[in-house]
Amino acid sequence: MSQALAERPAANDTANDEKVFVTLTVADQLCGVPALSVRDILGEQIITRIPMAPREVAGSLNLRGRIVTAVDLRRRLNLPDAPPGTPRMSVVAEQGGELYALLVDQVSEVISLPASAFERNPPTLPPPWSEYSAGIFRLQNKLLVVLDTARLLALAPVE
Repeated sequence: MSQALAERPAANDTANDEKVFVTLTVADQLCGVPALSVRDILGEQIITRIPMAPREVAGSLNLRGRIVTAVDLRRRLNLPDAPPGTPRMSVVAEQGGELYALLVDQVSEVISLPASAFERNPPTLPPPWSEYSAGIFRLQNKLLVVLDTARLLALAPVE
């Protein structure tokens, strides 16, 4: 390892380090997922229901010949279902070598935020948001909840 790399501080140690997120909305809550974990962003898709799947598994979709499990984030977070006919978007992420589509209300933009502004979950963050959140960023007029995609995609209930 080069000396420059060995002396480089950890990612959260300097104000110059930034974290990059794909921002999305679920039930009017602004969320972010690490941009490096996102493989694709899709518009409305045909989703085939999977019999006897957990409630939060909306079904599966075909992405360029690969079967992708679609996880409804509203249901995963115990939120009310989207109104009928509401178009949904999919954020495709990989977990354990499998592709998953996170069904969200809207995908907004890719943003970079200073790592120094990252905060732990506040005690007022309601469960299950706190169960699936890695932390938060306080933006001008909104709270950005950073979603932990590994926990979201572990389809067994969180203990």
